[in-house]
Amino acid sequence: MLFVVEYIICYFQTYIQNSEMEIKIMCGIIGYMGRLNAKEVLIGALERLEYRGYDSAGIAFIQDTVPPSVPVIIKKTGKVNNLKEAVALDNSTAVGGIGHTRWATHGKVTEVNAHPHSDENVTLIHNGIIENYQEILSSNKFNTPMKSDTDTEVAAKLLNYLYEINEHDPIASIREITTLINGTYAFCVLFKDRPNELYAIRRVSPLIAAQTDKGTFIASDITAFIPYTNNYYPIPEDVIVKLTENEIISINLDETPVILEKHEVTWNMEAAQKNGYPHFMIKEIYEQPKAVTDTLLPRIINNLPDLSIDEIPDEIFKDINKIQIIACGTAMHAGIVARSLMEPILSIPVNISIASEFRYENPIIDEQTLVFVISQSGETIDTLAALSLAKEKGSKTISIVNVKGSTISRESDFVFYTHAGPEIAVASTKAYTVQIAALYIIGCRMAFVRKSFNETETKLFIENLLNIPNIIKETLLQDINVKNMINHITNNKDAFFIGRGRDYAFSLEGALKLKEISYIHAEAYAAGELKHGTIALIENGVPVIALATQDRLLSKTISNIREVKARGAFVILIVKENTNVNSDVYDVCLRIPNIENKLTVFPIAVLLQLIAYHAACEKEVDVDRPRNLAKSVTVE
Repeated sequence: MLFVVEYIICYFQTYIQNSEMEIKIMCGIIGYMGRLNAKEVLIGALERLEYRGYDSAGIAFIQDTVPPSVPVIIKKTGKVNNLKEAVALDNSTAVGGIGHTRWATHGKVTEVNAHPHSDENVTLIHNGIIENYQEILSSNKFNTPMKSDTDTEVAAKLLNYLYEINEHDPIASIREITTLINGTYAFCVLFKDRPNELYAIRRVSPLIAAQTDKGTFIASDITAFIPYTNNYYPIPEDVIVKLTENEIISINLDETPVILEKHEVTWNMEAAQKNGYPHFMIKEIYEQPKAVTDTLLPRIINNLPDLSIDEIPDEIFKDINKIQIIACGTAMHAGIVARSLMEPILSIPVNISIASEFRYENPIIDEQTLVFVISQSGETIDTLAALSLAKEKGSKTISIVNVKGSTISRESDFVFYTHAGPEIAVASTKAYTVQIAALYIIGCRMAFVRKSFNETETKLFIENLLNIPNIIKETLLQDINVKNMINHITNNKDAFFIGRGRDYAFSLEGALKLKEISYIHAEAYAAGELKHGTIALIENGVPVIALATQDRLLSKTISNIREVKARGAFVILIVKENTNVNSDVYDVCLRIPNIENKLTVFPIAVLLQLIAYHAACEKEVDVDRPRNLAKSVTVE
């Protein structure tokens, strides 16, 4: 969704230069050169990339003929299966090619606008935005007219023009196009007279490559080629990559060699499949106990938090006087929860900024500010830009990401990798809980280092934190209760979440989940603010999900709940097991295990995710791929 999105993710800002610009939000890319039938490889990869969000798909492939053929292009709107059926009509085998799933939020969804795009010698696919494409188009350098409305075709035409004037030198042509294009891009390119080679370059938009005994791959996401290998190489910006059947060659723009850094993922193809669950989202909800365990255990030694595995030194915690958290969507909500823990314990200000707004706030940060940057994918462009500004101002930066080798992880001073495994559903679930788990264990270490916690207090906090996976498992037993009452939500066009203190922070994520996958309008409000105007929205039968798990605020919250109940609201109350509440306060009561107030976010997150999931199922919408959303956002 983000939203997380990595689905993810985060979820989304768009950049519109004018009414004709095509906008791309983290489309899927795959390229292959090797001994397998490239058509099958490309189609299979695009099917695994469907979760990223798209409205059309296409491939270009080199037929296995002597001499090799020019690229054959097949494109279709709609699902990848439409493309798969069209490709099946071609009986040839292929030795290499490129594939793409396109997401357009502006401009028509047509086969002509789908990728790949070509012009004489050049066939390419593209993630990103060419900001100056109209200027390039008006230069009148091109021999053939435009076929599509896209900036990508302009890039293909420009590269073809450069290829001709550079005497068919692909390196010189790619190097020159980087000086002429403004914007973001990940290009994968086939040249007509170089049928055994595939070229790629990126700026901002991510690419990773892999080499196996079956050939070489390049993609926007490791899920594209995970059936073939768990190893991959993140491609740095402005590095030209050449793939052949047997090798990957990478060079800087000045043609000096680049050694790519090898990474390995610990999950396999099985982790990226549903494994009997009806949807990825519910599978990922149920994976949260393991994800939290995998994130916490490597950072606990002798019952104390230990960040040595992340090479995060204690010294950066000692002299800071402020914490700044930067994130988008669900990741931002994780940051808001972390603030509720860190600020009172550490007695220093903790500020939260939406990444897309951070640069324009003239943020007051300096060398004594510790900046946390949160992104499931590690590629969210707004968050990356905010990270760069924080570093310019001298702040130390710690990124919390799920993808090893991602751009944000490489650009940060320090990185804390969560271990959630692949998150395929657009609506983020396990990424959210592991981000909170990460922030909590870092916060605990900070409190211990700064002597806000003594050793006994620190060990008690860790003991309670380690019990969270069991708490989540117990909460998942409420699944059937949530399903049985969900029609009280889905029969309405609006829903409201209320709570006080931490409960309000938790409710923000609950409202986001419900509206993004069920399309029910949902808002979260601080319960004490109802009487300042919001209560005007409460009418007979409207569902109100009321969180009342913070002991010291319980009586105040119950009073606010009575206010909405008196006005006809259908109240779904979430409290701890041992909380005594009169039955006239609620219509449905869901109870979480008894747990320390600071940690109630984990079982509450699970309940709110289940509410959103069952609401979407009840409404028979696409749970894993909600409309208008993509997993990760890599354009502004």
